[in-house]
Amino acid sequence: MNEARFFVDSWDPAYGASFEASAGGPAAPSSAQVDPDVELPATDWRAIGARRDVPAPDVVLLVDGVRRIDASVWTAEDDGASFPGIAASYAAGVVRCDLERGAAELAGARVGRGLFTASPSAQDVLAGRIHYPVHRVGGTGELSKLPAAVQGPLTALEVAVSDAARIDGDLLVVDGPLRSRRQLPRTLGYIKTQHSQYLDARLTAVVTGLAPGQRSPVFKLGTAWGGYSWYLRLPVAAGAPWAGIVRVECSADLTAAEAIGLADLSLVTLPRFASTPYKDPRAPQNLIPIAGLERKLRGMLGDARLLHRVLTAAARGIRR
Repeated sequence: MNEARFFVDSWDPAYGASFEASAGGPAAPSSAQVDPDVELPATDWRAIGARRDVPAPDVVLLVDGVRRIDASVWTAEDDGASFPGIAASYAAGVVRCDLERGAAELAGARVGRGLFTASPSAQDVLAGRIHYPVHRVGGTGELSKLPAAVQGPLTALEVAVSDAARIDGDLLVVDGPLRSRRQLPRTLGYIKTQHSQYLDARLTAVVTGLAPGQRSPVFKLGTAWGGYSWYLRLPVAAGAPWAGIVRVECSADLTAAEAIGLADLSLVTLPRFASTPYKDPRAPQNLIPIAGLERKLRGMLGDARLLHRVLTAAARGIRR
């Protein structure tokens, strides 16, 4: 048996890995239904380069959100029961990149907070001048599941800030899956960490064989959040098979021709925003405007230690 080759992932391990395989290993198939014949028949799959007749959009909007748990809480109900909860802060923002002028600027940002719990009696919390409205979650409200409840309000905030910044002819790039934003026009979901492998071994070989600046053919996922999707490789030095590869998706409501058009547009747009290893521990997938936006948004959340203290003081006041 030949000795297996190994590669070092370019990402700082503190951020995980650019490809996170399931317990079954990198070859473990996803349960999602896949239609690989959208752009090319599966038997003809090959790497696709940038088309010279496809210009980059004049304006690209990149939107992202961050969230943080400020405190874990417990309620004391009148009947003796107790429910867990989390006090969370989250923020969303959008960067407008004017490619014609070569300029980027913050086009909007907003902060939201909330108390997430299944408690039927929980009330809004006012911690100093900071307001945590109650977001009542369904089910039994286990503590481990509460962080996921923040995603809905955060997504709504991302939609609000991006809607306010949009202009005709722009391209909106969402950092992460589209989820409930699939109705937005000219919008791409940008997935920089690959948790699942959707394609069979032969088609995956096309993906891992992409050169920088190439993409895979468009395919379609039949999941609950399904849509058109494709992979592309950003500028990256030679390395692991999945180095520099991202998955991009767009709405299933589009025609196949429209999805292919967006795939071509992504190939002449996204590589120019790729980060470099000496500046970003998640290079090249963590796009330069997104990295700057994340830093800005985390600063807007406020001092975590101070918020924890005022939440503790507010809880003592409520008990009195």
